[in-house]
Amino acid sequence: MAGQYVVGPETARMLELGHPWVIADRYTRRWPAGKAGEMIQVNDQQGRVLATALLEPGDRIVARVLGRGSLVLNKNLLRDRIEAALELRRAHAELADSDVYRLINSEGDGLPGLTIEVYGDFLVVQYYAGGWKRHEHMLLEVLGDVLAPAGIYVKARPRETRRIEARGGGRQLVRLAAGKPAPRPLPVRENGLYFLVQLEEGLHTGLFLDQRRNRRDFMQQSCGMRVLNLFAFTGAFSVAAAAAGARRVVTVDASAAYIDQARENFLANGLNPEAHAFITGDCFAVLDDMAQRGEKFDVVLMDPPSFSTTRQSRFTTRGGTSDLVAKAMLLLPAGGLLVTSSNHQKIDLADYLKELRRGALQAGSDLRVIRTAGQGPDFPFPVTFPEGRYLKYICAVKA
Repeated sequence: MAGQYVVGPETARMLELGHPWVIADRYTRRWPAGKAGEMIQVNDQQGRVLATALLEPGDRIVARVLGRGSLVLNKNLLRDRIEAALELRRAHAELADSDVYRLINSEGDGLPGLTIEVYGDFLVVQYYAGGWKRHEHMLLEVLGDVLAPAGIYVKARPRETRRIEARGGGRQLVRLAAGKPAPRPLPVRENGLYFLVQLEEGLHTGLFLDQRRNRRDFMQQSCGMRVLNLFAFTGAFSVAAAAAGARRVVTVDASAAYIDQARENFLANGLNPEAHAFITGDCFAVLDDMAQRGEKFDVVLMDPPSFSTTRQSRFTTRGGTSDLVAKAMLLLPAGGLLVTSSNHQKIDLADYLKELRRGALQAGSDLRVIRTAGQGPDFPFPVTFPEGRYLKYICAVKA
């Protein structure tokens, strides 16, 4: 245990309220030197121990709270928290027809800066705080004891992640840390459907697990419908719609590689890709072209990344969503369903709804929200940590 680390009154109050982060400020700049992954006691100016935290020098989040008061990060603590997380998923995550889910959701499971995902017989561990590398051997040993996985992959999440992946260096961030390699691709099951994932291809496996419950609900909304899926990634929502009996599904993404993977996911479920349509292109341009041709859809789904750039356009959630909604509204008849989603952590639900309102007004239409949702129950977050509720998923009917 390193020496005392004193925080200012504002941080002390946030920690007393249960927030799990210490943000770098003028008080933390006076801290004694330490190394990433060291366990520190965080004290207030009166010398009271507020929390035990994982040190991350040089980061904006300079320490992440493991618990109030004094504690020790050891195998027993890791085992207790992993087993508690596993029990929570068994009780609430509805996994009877899925073998893919998030087991540890960082602050939501008392292990801040760490996520662990289950992909069939394999685990993927991600370090959002580099200090976890210091405890890797102990973590892998506990995971082996509790879950006995066939293999464990470890992924780092450096600040320059986007630049590294853009340069084709995604594989540098992934390594097999224990056990045997996973098949490539690895078939996994979600909501009774099969998806092909790649555990060694950078930070994205090909399936975003936080949308699992929303995809299940989307199946009920898609039966017999004409569905347009924008920013489709590898087509998980498209597969869900087609498997549920959608009349026609049009899948659009700027990446030809993702569109190819979407077709493979259709085939993995015995769905004929030729009965549907797959388009590689900028979603804004595709929407304009469809509007000019007078195409209509019963359901339009858009799940863009928080930030993306193509040769034709640049998209950001704040400001870009309203334009996207306005264009999509032209393809929906009255009573049509618009499903929108954003994982932008810094935009809350109220601000996101304002973007939808701007888009509807821009199109001269109205939207009536019939459902709001977030990430599934395998992505829990403390009530004291609003940053943990990052996913906004909205279903709205065109009036």
